[in-house]
Amino acid sequence: MKTEDATPTDIAGGTGHGPPAPPDRNDDRARRAGRSDLIAATAGVLLIAAAVVVGHVIQNRDGSLRAQWPPLLASWDPHLGPGTPAALIMAVLVVSYGPPLAARLPWRGLLAASWAGSTAWVFSMALIDGWHRGVAKRLTTKHEYLRVIDRFEDIPATLRDFTNHIVIGEPGNWPAHVAGHPPGATLTFVWLDRIGLGGGGWAALWCVVVGSSAALAVLITVRVLADERLARRAAPFLVLAPAAVWAGVSADGYFTAVAAWSVALLALAATRRVRFPAVAALGGGLLFGWTCYLSYGLGLMAAVLLAVLVLTRTARPVPLFLLGALVVPVAFTLAGFNWWTAYHLLVERYYQGAGGVRPYGYWVWANLACATLAAGLAAVAGLRRSAVAAPGAVRALRSGPVTAASPEGRLALLVLAALAALIAADLSGMSKAETERIWQPFLLWLLPAAALLPRRRVRYWLVASAVPALLINHLLWTGW
Repeated sequence: MKTEDATPTDIAGGTGHGPPAPPDRNDDRARRAGRSDLIAATAGVLLIAAAVVVGHVIQNRDGSLRAQWPPLLASWDPHLGPGTPAALIMAVLVVSYGPPLAARLPWRGLLAASWAGSTAWVFSMALIDGWHRGVAKRLTTKHEYLRVIDRFEDIPATLRDFTNHIVIGEPGNWPAHVAGHPPGATLTFVWLDRIGLGGGGWAALWCVVVGSSAALAVLITVRVLADERLARRAAPFLVLAPAAVWAGVSADGYFTAVAAWSVALLALAATRRVRFPAVAALGGGLLFGWTCYLSYGLGLMAAVLLAVLVLTRTARPVPLFLLGALVVPVAFTLAGFNWWTAYHLLVERYYQGAGGVRPYGYWVWANLACATLAAGLAAVAGLRRSAVAAPGAVRALRSGPVTAASPEGRLALLVLAALAALIAADLSGMSKAETERIWQPFLLWLLPAAALLPRRRVRYWLVASAVPALLINHLLWTGW
């Protein structure tokens, strides 16, 4: 399948086999699919509007949402900053030249350009708030990791004592983000400090540069599981991700990259599209183990990892992957940190604070409005196409070889696996608010769904992703 005009037929649920439909029928299907895309995007806009209106009513009534500008954790603060011109230029360049460049660049050149573009977009968005407020001080506030660097002078002793400071009321209890994550998150910044890269500026640079590499991991994964054509079409949407509003100078951006590279390495090992698949499997497992010690909720990334194995229909890399995944848990356990004990104490801490006040009945659906803002309307329309393509892809995988399912169908299943992980996180009740930031590792994998949208409308969808992000960053002060 080489042309865009053929895409709607496959996305409508077919597998690309059998005689082609007459041109007029293909045109009619394309028009219906386009209308359905707009309906899905409109539904996303209505969901956001409902979350804003209902959220403000509840917050003004009793303050129980603990968010000044629901559903986002933000406050009204129209402003410009040094990053404003750069962000606008980046948006214009990607919308204008991103799709043709993504189609023509050599593959390695596309990867380099995507990393550079994603880094520039995220960094420029952070600088809209200024260097001091938007970058250098982000990770040094009272809730953040850098506030406790000096308490890790003796790392083994601190790990053994870590769980004694999670619950509010205990002497010297950890700041919110330190208590809310396994110690791997804080140790990252401790080690940066140990090698001479201490302070908020270096920590910010680490999060932005490493976090932006997640786009490469997704492109590689889509290429080996679906095809290169779809990976190239997804590239501009990954570069111009609306989540950049929150990825900039956020440790969650770094967590996102670690989780994404775990998936990419497993995909390379499973498809044997790398020189040393055994090393890739071990590396993927090692990163997944580290992911679980960066954030408790990222064990849900197992859904995406399972999708990789289903799509490749092989369990060959599993033993080495699991071996690698055991390294980090064993090391932390031997050092005296008990993950399960810490998690149960975190649940207690969560309900001691805002989590115990915020109403589940609002956030269980308003979280999805936050996700819509962070993923963008193009991803919403792409998810609609993924849902349509998925049944045909499942039937094809069950009845034939891996290649029986179309590339679009395989991509759809990968995207929907990430959506399943996101929904599980939502239903857990442990993600009430702030999900525009917390769910970045899952939201990242929804963005490639935009590759399923018609090429002739790609620039409109890029605009629909970039403009809301720019408005949010300029009209609101987004905090955490």
